[in-house]
Amino acid sequence: MDYFEIMRSACLDSGVDFDEKKYKDFLEYKNLIQVWNKKINLTAIVEDDAIIKKHFIDCIKIFKFSPIKDSHNFIDIGSGAGFPGIPMGIIRPDINGLLLDSLNKRIKFLDEVIDKLNLKNIQTIHGRAEDICRKNEYRESFDVSVSRAVANLTVLSEFCLPYVKIGGYFIAMKGPSLKEEINESKHAIDILGGHIEDIIKVDMENSELNHNLVIIKKINSTPKLYPRKAGTVSKKPLK
Repeated sequence: MDYFEIMRSACLDSGVDFDEKKYKDFLEYKNLIQVWNKKINLTAIVEDDAIIKKHFIDCIKIFKFSPIKDSHNFIDIGSGAGFPGIPMGIIRPDINGLLLDSLNKRIKFLDEVIDKLNLKNIQTIHGRAEDICRKNEYRESFDVSVSRAVANLTVLSEFCLPYVKIGGYFIAMKGPSLKEEINESKHAIDILGGHIEDIIKVDMENSELNHNLVIIKKINSTPKLYPRKAGTVSKKPLK
């Protein structure tokens, strides 16, 4: 299978450039995932075809939301194996990214990826989203926050919106079924200073897979109360 052409097609559909250098970086990234996954739990998806389609192309499609291409910086909350932050950094080396994760083993993996791929635009930070956001240099300091985590939208919004500047965006990468989740999260998003601006349906090349980009614009400053202390956000989601 010609993975280069599949990825190039995904980039063309998303309005971003793709070339041999970026493709080689993705292949190196894939190899690092497969090697490290034998030592720590990064992903259940380990085959070449699945990594490229279910991870890489999925992450590339975040650029379907055009305004992200004009941003200067982003933060990836709960980055895990680096999704979507590392693919974003490969595709757009002119945008600065910060990858946040609470597990130091995953941070060490991300640091190796950044070093091997020479991603000078990407940095990592170890900690919980609730705690790091209390530091002035991070709170409401990013044009975009992104998350591909599995938490529901109400919880994700409390983790992610406090990092976003007024006028910026929180982009949640969600599965194909989210109507109920959207309805349940609207009040919490409003409290946190956000507004659901759009939901972009995304199809994957050479597969029947699809997902949604939930686009939340930051229209007001997040009250200082949020995010609440570690552990509370997930246990007692905002109503």
